[in-house]
This record gives sequence, C-alpha cells and structure tokens, in this order.
Amino acid sequence: MLAKRRFAPMFTVQFLGAFNDNLLKYAMLLLANYGLFRDAPDKAGMLSVVATGLFTLPYFLFSALAGQVADRIDKATLVRWVKLAEVGIMGIALVGFAWESIPLLLASLFLMGLHSTVFGPVKYSILPQHLHEREIMGGTGLIEAGTFLAILTGQLLAGQVLPWEAGLVAMGLAVLGYVSALAIPSAPPSRGGHPVDWNIARGTWHVLTTAHKGRGVWLAVLGISWFFTAGAVLLTEFVPLVSDTLNAQKDVATLFLVIFSVTIALGSMTVNRLLQGEVSAKYVPISALALALGLIDLSFAAGGFAVTYPNASIAEFAASPGSWRIFADLFVIAFSGGMFIVPLYAILQVRSPAEERSQVIAANNILNAGMTVIAVVIVALLLSAGFSVAQVIGVLGFATLVVAMVSIWLLPETLFKAVIRVVLKVLYRVDVTGIENMPAPGERAVVVVNHLSFLDGVLLGAFLPGKPTFAVHTAIAKSWWIQPFLKLFRAFPVDPTNPMAAKAMVRTVREGNTLVIFPEGRITVTGALMKVFDGPGMVADKADAPIVPVRLNGPQFTPFSRLKGKVRTRVFPKISIDVLPPRRFRIEGEMSARERRAIAGRRLYDEMSAMIFATTDTDRTLFSALCAARAVHGGKAEVVEDIKREPLSLDRLILGSELLGDRLAHRTRPGEAVGLLLPNVNGAALAFFALQAEGRVAAMLNFTAGLTNLLSACETAEIRAVVTAHAFVEQAKLQDTINVLEASGRRVLYLEDLAQEIGTGAKLWHLLLKNGAEGRHLKRKVSPDAPAVILFTSGSEGTPKGVVLTHRNLLANCAQLAARIDFNTSDVVLNALPVFHSFGLTGGTLLPILNGIKTVFYPSPLHYRIVPALAYDANATILFGTDTFLSGYARMAHSYDFYSLRYIFAGAEKVREETRKTYADKFGLRILEGYGATECAPVIAVNTPMHFKAGTVGRLLPAMEARLEPVPGIEEGGRLYVKGPNVMAGYMLASDPGKLQPPAEGWHDTGDIVTIDDAGFVTIRGRAKRFAKIGGEMVSLPAVEGYAAKVWPNADHAVVTRPDAKKGEQLVLYTTTPDADPKALLAWGRANGVTELMLPRDIRVLDALPVLGTGKLDYVTLGEMAKGC
Repeated sequence: MLAKRRFAPMFTVQFLGAFNDNLLKYAMLLLANYGLFRDAPDKAGMLSVVATGLFTLPYFLFSALAGQVADRIDKATLVRWVKLAEVGIMGIALVGFAWESIPLLLASLFLMGLHSTVFGPVKYSILPQHLHEREIMGGTGLIEAGTFLAILTGQLLAGQVLPWEAGLVAMGLAVLGYVSALAIPSAPPSRGGHPVDWNIARGTWHVLTTAHKGRGVWLAVLGISWFFTAGAVLLTEFVPLVSDTLNAQKDVATLFLVIFSVTIALGSMTVNRLLQGEVSAKYVPISALALALGLIDLSFAAGGFAVTYPNASIAEFAASPGSWRIFADLFVIAFSGGMFIVPLYAILQVRSPAEERSQVIAANNILNAGMTVIAVVIVALLLSAGFSVAQVIGVLGFATLVVAMVSIWLLPETLFKAVIRVVLKVLYRVDVTGIENMPAPGERAVVVVNHLSFLDGVLLGAFLPGKPTFAVHTAIAKSWWIQPFLKLFRAFPVDPTNPMAAKAMVRTVREGNTLVIFPEGRITVTGALMKVFDGPGMVADKADAPIVPVRLNGPQFTPFSRLKGKVRTRVFPKISIDVLPPRRFRIEGEMSARERRAIAGRRLYDEMSAMIFATTDTDRTLFSALCAARAVHGGKAEVVEDIKREPLSLDRLILGSELLGDRLAHRTRPGEAVGLLLPNVNGAALAFFALQAEGRVAAMLNFTAGLTNLLSACETAEIRAVVTAHAFVEQAKLQDTINVLEASGRRVLYLEDLAQEIGTGAKLWHLLLKNGAEGRHLKRKVSPDAPAVILFTSGSEGTPKGVVLTHRNLLANCAQLAARIDFNTSDVVLNALPVFHSFGLTGGTLLPILNGIKTVFYPSPLHYRIVPALAYDANATILFGTDTFLSGYARMAHSYDFYSLRYIFAGAEKVREETRKTYADKFGLRILEGYGATECAPVIAVNTPMHFKAGTVGRLLPAMEARLEPVPGIEEGGRLYVKGPNVMAGYMLASDPGKLQPPAEGWHDTGDIVTIDDAGFVTIRGRAKRFAKIGGEMVSLPAVEGYAAKVWPNADHAVVTRPDAKKGEQLVLYTTTPDADPKALLAWGRANGVTELMLPRDIRVLDALPVLGTGKLDYVTLGEMAKGC
C-alpha cells in the first residue's frame, strides 16, 4: 500500500506531522533545561507541565468542531489547509528558536496541538474512503507503526541538533508535508451542507453521545483511550524509572523509548498479518491481558532490581542481573500494545456511520486527552503519597488487568474460544481444512453441516472464524447446558412448528449474517446422511445466498454420538473439519411452493452427499485403505466370513495378506497382473489383499466363462501366474482347465502350498509388527492411480475385454456409495455374487470390508434355497443380487428368511415388476435397483431409501457427469456417456494385449439408451446393441421382453434377433412359459396399442434361460441358437 497514491501521501503527511510535533516539543524542552533554565530546574519542570497542557488543551476545546468540519468538507482539502497552517506554525517556532523566546515556542506548540486536533479525525476517517475494507487493518497498522516511529525519531533528533537547527528541520518537513498533501486523492464530504454547531460545550457533548450510540464503536473508543492513558503514564515515568529506580544513565531511558516505539510498530504490523485484513477484535482481549501482565511484571522486576553499576551505561545495565527481564517486559508491553490498538482503530473506522465517522474519532480524541489528564493527576497523587515509580507502574498494570478482564467478558469468544480450541485440538487432534472458504463477516451465506454428535456445535463454534449464528431448536436454545457455549456462537432459535421460522431465517441471512444449519435436523443414528430437510435450501434460494458445505468426520466415534453399539466408539478419536468452497443453486421457473421446496431439498441433499464424497480420502491404495479401516474400526472387527463360518478380523486379514504377499512377491514382479481363480471364500479376500500389499494387480478370472474366454483373458492381460486352491479346483472340476493353463506356460500357485511355506517365525514377526503394515506397504511406492484390478466384461454381447481399474477408481466408487447409502458396522452383507463380478467385488467385498462391515461370502448365487437360509442364519442386513437370482431366491425362500434385511440392491439386469411385487408382498422389502458398468467400478446410479423411483435405476452418484448423445431412429432418450473418478483407466483388448486403451477424454460410452428426468432419475430404455431395425423402425428388445412379461408374468423371457431377407431382422422370443402362444401375445398387443411389428411371432420354449456367472442372461448363446435354427 505504501506504493499506492490512495494511501502513501496520507501516510507521509501523518508521519511528518507526528515527527514535527515531537521534534518541536523536545527541542523546546531541551533548550529550556540545558540553556535558558539551566540554573532553575523548578522552572524547567514547570515548563514541561505547561507544554504538555498547552498541547493537550486544543483536544478539549476544538475536537468537537474538528469532527464536525471533517464530516462536512472534502477531507483531502482539509488536510491541505492543515498542512499549510503547519508551515506557518513552524515559521513561528523557527523565530522562537532564533530569539530563544519561550512564549513564541509555547504559542507554536499550542498551535501544533490545534493542528493535531483538526488533523486527528481526518487521518482515520479518510482511510475507509480510499481503502477497501480488507485493507483497512493493514492501513491502520502502517499508520500506527509510522506514528510511533515518527515520535521516536522526532525525540531522538531533538537531542542531537541545536534548537534552531531543529526549527529549520521542522520548517522543511512541514513544507514537505504540504507538498505530500497535494497528492492525496479527493475524499468528498459525507454530510456536506450540514450546519456546524459552534457552541464548544454543546458540540463536545454531541460528539460524545454520537460515539456512544454504537456499542461496539464506544467500546473501541474506551479501549483506545485507555491504551493512550497507559502509554502516556508509562512514557512519562521512563526517565524517573531509569534515573532513580534503576540508577542508570539517560541513554538507557532512550533505549527504553527505542524498544517501546519499535516494538509497538512491530505489534501493529503483526496483528494485521494474523487477521489477514479482517476487521476484528478477536486478539484484543488476549493482547490486553498480555499488556497487563507485562506491566505487572515490569513493576516487580523494577522494584526488585538490585543496582550493580551505579549510574550505569547501556552496556553496564545490560550486564546487570534482572535487566533482560525488564527488556522482555518492555517488549511484551509494547508488542501487545500494538496488537491491542490497531484492531480498535480499524473497528472505529469501519463500524462508525460514514456521515459521523470524523465526529466519532473526535470524541475518541477528547476521551484520550481527558483520561490522560486524569491519569496524570492520579499518578501525581500516588507519587506524593510515597508510592515508588515501580509501584505506580504496578497500579497501572492491575488497572489494565481490570480492563483486560472486562474485554474478555465483553468479547468472550476470543479467549474462551482460544482455550476451547486448544483443548479440543489436544484431545481430538482436530484438523481443519478449507477455512478460507468461510464467508467474511457481513457476507450472507448458509453453512450446511452434517450432524454426528452433541459435540458438533462446540467444534464448529471453536474452529469456524468469528462468531457464527447457529439455527437451534427453540427448546435446545433454552437449555441450561448450552448457555456456556453461546460465548462461541450466536443462537438463532427456530421453532419447526412455526411457519414463520423459515421467513425469519431468510431475513437474518439477507441482513448479512452467516447462518449455520444442520439440514438433517437431528443427530444421525446411522452414521451417514439422514433425511435432509428442504428448509436450508429454501433459505439460501430466497436470501440469494451461497451454500457453504462443511463436513465433520470423527465425532460419530465419540461417546457424544448416538451410535453406541453401531460403531467402535473411543474417548478421543481424531476429528476433521472440512470447509468446501461456496456454491449456489438457483431454482428457476414458475412452479408451486411444494415443487420448489422439493427441488431445494433434493439439490441440498446432492450438495451434501457430494461434500461427503469430496472429503473422503481416495488418494491412497486399497491396502492403505484396509489399514485405515483397522485404525478406525479396530483390529478385532470381523469383516469376512465364508461358508465355513470362521470369520476373519481386520487384524487377521492384514496379517494373512502380508504373509501370503511375501510368498507371492518371490514369484511375481511389481505391477504384474496376477490371475485370481477363486470363488467367494475367505482365501479370495486374503489373496486379493496380498496382491495389493505387494503392489501387484489382481486379475479376477471368471471360471464360469469357459476355457476359451479364460485363456483369452489371460492373453489380454498378459497373465503369467494364476492363484487358485486345490480344494476349489477339485470341487469345481477345473483340473482340465488348470492343465491347459499350465500347458500354455502359466504358473499355477495354490494357496495351500503357499501356506505351507509360511514359517512360525514369519508369523510371529508380522504379528509383533502388525501396526507397521501400512508403512511397509508404502515403501512399495504404489500410486493411487496405478492399476489395482483387472476385471473382464461379462461377454454377454461379445468377446470379454480387460477393464483396468485403479486404486482410486475403486475407492472412489466405494466413497460414492457411502455418501448416498447409510450403513454402519452393525450391518452384515450377504454376498453371493462372485468376486470376479464387478458388483460382487466392489459392492459385496470392498465396500463392506473397507468400512469395517462383515461380508458373508457364499460361492454360488445359483443355490436358490441355500442363499435365503444363509441370510436368515447370518442375520444379513444387506443383500446384493440380480433380478434372475432374486426371483430364484423369492421362489425358494421362507417368508421369514429375510427378516433382518434392510436393503436389497439389484443390478446387472432390469428388475421386473413381478420380482419387485413379490418381494414387497412376501417379504415386505423394497428392491433398490441400481445401474452400472464394469468400466465404472461398477456403480453409476442407484435408488436409495432417500430417493427412490420404481422402474428407474436411481440417480447418478456424486461426482458423476453424464451426457446423452442422440441416436438416429430413437426419439426418447439418448446414448449415455459418463465421466467421473470411478471411470476406468482403460481397456485391455485381445487385439493388443497388455496395452492400456484409455477412454477418450475420460468419457465412457455405456452403450445404453437412457432417459434422465427432472429429478435426476435414470431410466434404461435398452442397449444400443439391443435395438433391432425392422422394416425401417427401431425396436427396443428390452421393451419386447417387457410385453412378454405382461402376458406371462411368472416366467423368464429373452428376445434376440435373426436375419430376415424382407424386413432386415426378425424377433425371436425365448421363454420358460410351457404353453407360450404367439396369438396370446398378438391379442395383448392389439388390446394395448402395441404394433405387430414389435411383437415376435417366433417363440421358443426352454426349461431355463442360459445365464452367465455374473447373473446376466447369456444373449450371445441365445443369439447363436436363434441364427442356427
């Protein structure tokens, strides 16, 4: 700012004026003491008192007039007049020095007091007109620092030159000050034309009452006045303190003055850096306390000082015991003084009404002068009563301590907040990020926070800047236990039953307040986001305010949460607070109030779930995430269990992974793709994480795909080693497959053989050093963006491709699901979907394990009678499946088998209405249909308990982008392309083995034709490849399957095509209905307005439709069957 015209000239003028004031006064006093009144010390002492009185008198007489005048004319013009007058005043002083005339010098000193009286209100009231609000703290700090340095240098120069030379210097600087004033930009009057009250007494009373109108401004005025009072007393007592109490030379007093002035300047600059331009009194109470303690300690230090060197020089004094304590006290006093005064002056400028700003500053000058005079009188009485100088300083210190206590009481959030913050930081190791995203004081905003515990309000009040306003239920706001914490934040009582409550919140935000709201309206009992009320979204919309999402993480693990028995609680878990950048959403268009509220609530939920995702750590590897899960949920948390019902805890899983990983590391290379040929058993989880621990890539082989596809997968991913188990090979009758794999040059590794190689010593070593597992893994330097898994597409429509997913892809998809679905460690997942299936791997394995949830493996989803019985026995709460599998379970299950289920998630194929109805009627459960692709890790969209729409696949997950490309011949919907952190690194193709083919610009072509409604729900209309062109018309094969289901609801149906010479293609319907008749289908079509073109005449009956191991229908086989007949 010192290089900007809007500040630099004013700074120069103020610096030179303060310099001249002190140069004139001290040059005159030195002339009297060492010249004219050398032999009359009493007269010299009286002259000092008279000089101080004459300089101060104009502040009493003319401050009110000065304040009124400064508010009524251009301030830049007024400064020029004042500086021109200073040139004349210094001319009088120069004559007085030349003639050694004390009356002339006293007259010039009085006129300089008058000059400072007029200039005082201007120098601060002009700053808000030239500086931005965020610059005022810095500008005020520079002004204060410059002023004290000018005082110091003016006094020092007075002792170094002859009095008449001082007069010449003062004259020259006055001229320079006037020239600088000419460069000050215009500052138009705030009350131009308003009459000036020339009655001094009435005017003085008026400006004092004007300053008293604003509580914050008046407190700032009182604080500034006390500081100048204390400073004046201390500076007055420096000389007697040094000469009498400390028995040192005058140079020591000069050194004290240098330390005091320079350190005040340092404190003035430091407080601006700490506040970063914010005008706030947050450091005032602690600074006042430090100032008081410094004065008190100086009193004791000086009072107990033992003189070692009488009449000590600076060097001798510095060598005396106790001297450095005195120096330290001076530093503390001055530094805290600078920290104390600058924010108060900034508050005075910013919070005073613009049209009365100069008058308020004039009132401050009056109080400064009055309190200083009163303090000097009191000090004189104390000294006459026999008090020593050190004791006087002690009295001043204790008086300042009272001021500090009052400031702490008036501004409790500062010290109380600091203490609470330190306690919380020590106990909970609180980590705060993004605090710069919080709105500045006076900016309207709605801060939305997830609600995890009773500790949340205290955490936010302690760590969010300022004193935020919290929307609090009226009953809670009146509770006795919340009263102490209202020092941290302001409570805005809200009665949810009062329809005017929302309007009151809108009004509060519009007035420039930051309102903090917990949109869930209650503390979570699930550990995840619960229902989000639409009120906060409506408040932000109506108040035209941004939403600032804040995510709390960690309080759910404290005893103050409502998750006891659902999560592993600790007394002092680590807590993080993440403040995200503000964002806006506008609700455009004409609509009903109900529709508007629904949109606001939905968008707010989306923002909050996006917040949960954005603040979840995905910048790690899968094995690091596993170790992090142990740190959060404890090593004893059971996370994997198979049909042997021997659960693996996180400790055992990590230990086994490391031990097995050591064996695999000797046989494979870092980054190598290693095939896993295993069913859903504990060993599969161990082998998977063993590969992750050593930085290998797990290539999940589909053992149901047939030998040809299996070999193709190995070639595509360049797999040279395959991990399996003797027991599995024998039970699944895969020995011939193993023989072919070995004959092709691939090494087959058996878990049983590898386990035999692990010695007792290795087990003990890893057991003792189990907490160092993550550190050992980190030494592998595996990037979160490195490949972690290779999955293979189902082959339902062609040759399988290798899909390369990174650690970040998989963790991102888990985090996306966790942001939308509430689950906790009390849940039990039943996963019968194979781990080579993307849904079975991510949803059924990684998601639960990395969240400390038990997943119960079952090796085959086709055992329709056993899976429901296992769900009953394992008390499963979450089940994953496909429509085919779920319909099979429904046929075989007892109506009570699924008694404990909370959620059923279905994907991979469309859920039929019959399946949905069966689960609702027989089990009282709602199927949450989702949608995904192996390439997207796999989940793209899902219905949730919060947002559900039957017939759709739900809404896109957080951080997913989507675009629809038009498809010729298809009027409704478009081809879906998606982009997001869960989208694969790329394909590996059989035509180019081992080479990664990344998606173009990160967009994945799903190949699906979809529609997305206004609420964001996605409806699958069919695959682009599952449309037939018949007679020039595009026909959706899934739609035709739906027509067949309407006619024969209790059977399975699949539609494929075969070539037709006349129409291009012909529909072929495969069904399990024994007596399926084309006539019945045609009759239904005529009755429901469906054209014959969309109804197959070729209907073929099968006992069961062919299904892939992933649960999808095998359309490739059906297509070949259709073409072959």
